[in-house]
Amino acid sequence: MLNFSSWCDLPLIWGGIIALAIFMYVILDGFDLGCGIIFPFAPSDQCRDCMMNSIAPFWDGNETWLVLGGAGLFVAFPLAYAVFFPAVYLPIIFMLVGLIFRGIAFEFRFKALIRGRKLWDLTFHAGSILASFMQGIILGNFIQGIPVENRQYAGGSLDWVNGFSLFTGLALIFGYALLGATWLIIKTEGKTQKWAKKIARYVIWYVCIAMGLVSITMPFIDERIYHIWFDFPQFFYLLPIPFITGLCIILLIRDLYFTKNEKRPFLLSLGLFLLGYIGLGISLYPWVIPFQLTLWQAAAAPESQSMMLVGTIFLLPLILIYTGYCYYVF
Repeated sequence: MLNFSSWCDLPLIWGGIIALAIFMYVILDGFDLGCGIIFPFAPSDQCRDCMMNSIAPFWDGNETWLVLGGAGLFVAFPLAYAVFFPAVYLPIIFMLVGLIFRGIAFEFRFKALIRGRKLWDLTFHAGSILASFMQGIILGNFIQGIPVENRQYAGGSLDWVNGFSLFTGLALIFGYALLGATWLIIKTEGKTQKWAKKIARYVIWYVCIAMGLVSITMPFIDERIYHIWFDFPQFFYLLPIPFITGLCIILLIRDLYFTKNEKRPFLLSLGLFLLGYIGLGISLYPWVIPFQLTLWQAAAAPESQSMMLVGTIFLLPLILIYTGYCYYVF
């Protein structure tokens, strides 16, 4: 068996793979969930049919990345998996319930009579809201860190219910709604496209407020985050990130209000998510359980990571290829 540990940093590589999987899930399933969030507000059933058709080829495959991220954490960082998941068991269960209801509603809506569609429309919307909100709560608890004693979760079953995590849950709903609306600007036309642009103009302001408040709060969660961003000289090295974020927001608002560009709003929305993700990664590196366990402290045995990396080397390009081909065709 190949032993990669002799010539590469396996925990760092696996951390990168898991981070990539999570980001791919957020941006790909994000517009899918966003369409579900704004779904019942569409002006007509024909518009809702267009929304469903725009995501039909993609929605199921997007969740591959969620499975890859969770499985990668279990294999590469079993200690982090064992510590973190008990802290957010209930949000994860609620998230899965939301995703299940979304899938059921998606399939049954196509086969239901016109009167029965309203029930599945509501189910699709509720499942999207629930899944998005719980993902935001999980993110909020991860950012804050969780109590650990003797390499075990030391908190209670409802510690995940706190002000910051509830706020990040709401923020992610608005973020996904922006992705969904800008996706529809590309994929639809006429009445549906005009409505989607109107929704995007509305939610962009909430996204800006949420990003601003999270950015202001992050340095005060832990003093190490404060020093990363405000100590010299790294302050100047990291300054381009908020500058480019502000530029993306200005361009996005300009496109939504003053231009007829159909593709750039979606790309700029993806850029906001990417920049936020990069900022989060810089703030929390090298913690896999902030601020308790680093990548190396929580890593599995090198032999286990090496064995799984062999399979991932072949699996990851295949996932990227079929995902890219699917988007190219449809």
